Amino acid sequence: MKRKVRKKKKKGIITANVAGTKFEIVRLVIDEMGFMKTPDEDETSNLIWCDSAVQQEKIAELQNYQRINHFPGMGEICRKDFLARNMTKMIKSRPLDYTFVPRTWIFPAEYTQFQNYMKELKKKRKQKTFIVKPANGAMGHGISLIRNGDKLPSQDHLIVQEYIEKPFLMEGYKFDLRIYILVTSCDPLKIFLYHDGLVRMGTEKYIPPNESNLTQLYMHLTNYSVNKHNERFERDETENKGSKRSIKWFTEFLQANQHDVAKFWSDISELVVKTLIVAEPHVLHAYRMCRPGQPPGSESVCFEVLGFDILLDRKLKPWLLEINRAPSFGTDQKIDYDVKRGVLLNALKLLNIRTSDKRRNLAKQKAEAQRRLYGQNSIKRLLPGSSDWEQQRHQLERRKEELKERLAQVRKQILKEEHENRHMGNYRRIYPPEDKTLLEKYENLLAVAFQTFLSGRAASFQRELNNPLKRMKEEDILDLLEQCEIDDEKLMGKTVKPRGPKPLSSMPESSEVMRRQKYYSSDSSYDSSSSSSESDDNEKEEYQNKKREKQVTYDLKQSNHYKLIQQSSSIRRSVSCPRSISSQSPSSADNRPFSAQQMISASRPASGSRSHSLNRASSYMRHLPHTNEASSTNSQMSESLRQPRTKEQEDHLTSQTLFVLKDMKIRFPGKSDAESLLLIEDIIDNWRYHKTKVASYWLIKLDSVKQRKVLDIVKTSIRTILPRIWKVPDVEEVNLYRIFNRVFNRLLWSHGQGLWNCFCDSGSSWESIFSKSPEVVTPLQLQCCQRLVELCKQCLLVVYKYATDTRGSLSGPGTDWSNSRYLLPGSTQFFMRTPTYTLKYSSPGMTRSNVLFTSRYGHL
Repeated sequence: MKRKVRKKKKKGIITANVAGTKFEIVRLVIDEMGFMKTPDEDETSNLIWCDSAVQQEKIAELQNYQRINHFPGMGEICRKDFLARNMTKMIKSRPLDYTFVPRTWIFPAEYTQFQNYMKELKKKRKQKTFIVKPANGAMGHGISLIRNGDKLPSQDHLIVQEYIEKPFLMEGYKFDLRIYILVTSCDPLKIFLYHDGLVRMGTEKYIPPNESNLTQLYMHLTNYSVNKHNERFERDETENKGSKRSIKWFTEFLQANQHDVAKFWSDISELVVKTLIVAEPHVLHAYRMCRPGQPPGSESVCFEVLGFDILLDRKLKPWLLEINRAPSFGTDQKIDYDVKRGVLLNALKLLNIRTSDKRRNLAKQKAEAQRRLYGQNSIKRLLPGSSDWEQQRHQLERRKEELKERLAQVRKQILKEEHENRHMGNYRRIYPPEDKTLLEKYENLLAVAFQTFLSGRAASFQRELNNPLKRMKEEDILDLLEQCEIDDEKLMGKTVKPRGPKPLSSMPESSEVMRRQKYYSSDSSYDSSSSSSESDDNEKEEYQNKKREKQVTYDLKQSNHYKLIQQSSSIRRSVSCPRSISSQSPSSADNRPFSAQQMISASRPASGSRSHSLNRASSYMRHLPHTNEASSTNSQMSESLRQPRTKEQEDHLTSQTLFVLKDMKIRFPGKSDAESLLLIEDIIDNWRYHKTKVASYWLIKLDSVKQRKVLDIVKTSIRTILPRIWKVPDVEEVNLYRIFNRVFNRLLWSHGQGLWNCFCDSGSSWESIFSKSPEVVTPLQLQCCQRLVELCKQCLLVVYKYATDTRGSLSGPGTDWSNSRYLLPGSTQFFMRTPTYTLKYSSPGMTRSNVLFTSRYGHL
């Protein structure tokens, strides 16, 4: 019998059509990405790159898996006359927000207004300089400076702008900045700013314009295409010389001259976002006309790299000169190659073009065709004369479909943002911004832009902007879906099923110290020619499809040291407060929560109430003062506050703090010593499997309040041990604690992205807060911070695993974090009955848990 020979499955290849570009750097970057260049006539490539703008018909013919490097409608800000017209309209609506555009007149329509303005200047005996440009010109052609407007032709299509006579000079030369901007989507709008670019200098020393130097264009114009013809143009390869330099060097120059670099980038970002907000109504309308029937939030087939030309005045205020939708990618000098290669390479990585896109698109089209043919999953139309019951059922069905659709969009958006955060490179996302106040300001401007430019269709866009579902997180939508199911069960007369895990009756004993520390690094990296991204996607789909409710109860023996805190707890879901949680207690006593200071002064409980999610070896507190020595300890603390410590004393106390932090370990409740260790090691060893699930739990399932409470498990412990080591009554007095606070805030940055970056070794590191601060951090303090971050990472893994085992899915922690019957993180109870001290609180995902801390202080 002949053996059947299995054919090897070919690896998917990403194809690119670069027939429309003349720049060699584009082809080099395509090769570097591993894309395969296709013949010129091939219109089915994954990526299509053209230097010039493309027709709307071509965009309409593209398949969903394809990408092209131009948006329709972007010419509304890239032609000089269109930009001036649109900016004038926005200035009338919001004059205080659009002060970065020089006063402009469009000829021939505004010729009369310009002449009237010139007459007013003559009456006031003032004289200004104006710069005249062709309406659709480029590369500096046809530009001139004038002081007398009488000679200007009235019928030519020109742009006349007030000339900025006091620019910021560098070495006596005028210059402008070429800022590169990437727009990856217009629905929703997404803008990235590249943190480098080109500084293009004039080739003659600048003198303010007068009648004698108006024709010296090498002095007044900064265009490279103009100045390269001057014999004084310097093609120097060193970064601090030559007529063309990098913005990276320029920011270092600003910093060396005591200028605010952060404000410089903030002003540039604001200028770019406000300008693109003016373009957004035109681009979105044109895009939807090209791609009808595409739901909002779906994958964009268009992206665009724009070149913003910006001039700085002597106060470092940026002024918008023009925008290029086809910026030159010529590489005449090494600095051009270095900057433009980074712009293109990082842009293509951000796009996340995958080999599976084409296959998935075809499968989706086939499924859609079958759904339309057989009428599957479609909501039946409501017949006239339907009963109230049928109308209510119909409304519920429509509501559920809307919620499911929005849920899919949110999850897709989260995956997209995760990819962007990992592959941003030198780009920074400037819209939507992380600052909620700034986001609200931009959204108000966006609403004004739609009202100004699309007055007839503004109402529909306004409804989209104001849609409450648009601002909801995945957790909130899941709540609403569950409420719909409950209402549906009530309408059908079914018994409403109880939801939530079974309550725990007690917590287990604490176990020994973990002996191993590991850093959790990301196994998967961007690879355009491999199927790693596909496997990640499959794991995420499997997680979504195989969610199951699993309830776990613990029947544990009570020891003398660990007693029952509460008898039962239950979880209730509601719409008004997503995943709101409540507890039922048989007692009717006053259950007001204690503050941290109240708890310290409160009476000490029996030693039976202890907890064990974080612990240290119990033999390490032999020399701690006993309870009867508390008053003498407090007096010692107050005396130590009065005496300033020397650097040697500070270092000694910091080293002792580091010693204690290294002893602190995370404990999984309900497990023996060996089981706890194996469980944590299993997560570490199988990180590729757990990575997406931990990310979903931390970044999606937990809101900011719950994320903070997870880290409060560690923070509360720190707050308790530091006063004992440093002998101070208030932990806020300790400089090391203030540093720790900055680290905690950084870990919670961008909805927990700071901590997640520690797992992935990507994105912005928490250590960057020290590099940008004038405060000096010693190596010992840095080691303490590193250990603190490690504890926070371990704490997240323990809470994640507990929540997974308890609920059977990553649907969030199953404990009441706001219930007054429990002692929350921050409400600590401190007492010293033995050489150990105990902290008691409820940790996220660990109902009625107690935490035991023991330590060795040596001579303290």
